[in-house]
Amino acid sequence: MNDGDELETRVVHAGQEPDPATGAVVPPISLASTFAQDAVGVHRGYEYARSANPTRAALETCIADLEGAAHGLAFASGMAAEDAILRATVQPGDHVIIPGDAYGGTYRLVADVYESAGIEWSAVDLNDHDALAAAWRDRTKVVWVETPTNPVLTVVDIAAAASFARERGALVVVDNTFATPYLQQPLGLGADVVVHSSTKYLGGHSDVIGGLVAVNDRDLAERIAFVQNAAGGVPGPLDCYLVLRGVKTLAVRMDRHCENARAVAALLAEHPAVSRVLYPGLPADPGYGIARRQMRDFGGMVSFIAAAGEDAALKLVASTRLFTLAESLGAVESLIEHPARMTHASAADSPLAVDPALVRLSVGIENAEDLVADLRQALDAVG
Repeated sequence: MNDGDELETRVVHAGQEPDPATGAVVPPISLASTFAQDAVGVHRGYEYARSANPTRAALETCIADLEGAAHGLAFASGMAAEDAILRATVQPGDHVIIPGDAYGGTYRLVADVYESAGIEWSAVDLNDHDALAAAWRDRTKVVWVETPTNPVLTVVDIAAAASFARERGALVVVDNTFATPYLQQPLGLGADVVVHSSTKYLGGHSDVIGGLVAVNDRDLAERIAFVQNAAGGVPGPLDCYLVLRGVKTLAVRMDRHCENARAVAALLAEHPAVSRVLYPGLPADPGYGIARRQMRDFGGMVSFIAAAGEDAALKLVASTRLFTLAESLGAVESLIEHPARMTHASAADSPLAVDPALVRLSVGIENAEDLVADLRQALDAVG
């Protein structure tokens, strides 16, 4: 732990003390796959890099600090992190509840991988406790929360969901990828586990794939760490270094992402080519009140429905100049995509399928006026 208490300070320093051997202010990238032992079974904390690596340890210390957790674990991707959590918490015959608008990759993991392994699941509106109660089973072990959700930006009341699950003996996992620890602290609101795709805002530069888990319970952390080591879905040291480097600027980037997203949402809310804006920072949004309570700001993601339908949405995503047509999100550059045919194609023809007229924006840190002008010309072209 460092001397600064504020998160803006901790993102710069957590897990990143100067190297004791050289004084380097940036944690070294340790590429070693194996480590010399002083005697059989006697080592200096590292023996084989799948089990532990100094650069990865720095990243795991960092995410634990930022999420207010006792334990942090790093993975090769966000989906590897999700898989490890589920392997550590459910067995055949158990039941998992996921959001009714869950990320397509999470839906695919639960429906296409874990269902075939004997895990049952339900998808419900997590803010509707009557629906939650109706879906609940004796063997419900995990409630999986995304907030805001991907891609429709539903905001879930974490404290309420955690209280509901705790009373019934289930764990609450919160995907904090969209909000980041800078905007939202799920463990402090009652969640048991936090998971991130560090590919997104934590890395922040579209140059690394990774996943992170933060947890307080020691036994649960050990179970997840066992899967991490046994299955081997760990990130390489360069990947860990890139996430650590990205985290240093998380606070300043998120401030700019949020500021720019507000400007973009304001344009979309008044443009005739848009029938609905999905953004929790708009007072009319259903999640506005919850977001104000549990988030520092409203995030850098904005989605909307093209008024003229799917063809208009497809034309629009191909018409921007600064917004790059690409999957992923959370980086310095602005991205635009069509979820139904891109990031959420895995949920097509399922109850979680997204509106084909939906467009998702990851609003970057460019000049806000330039971004608004780019979207305006694309929207005008759609008509």
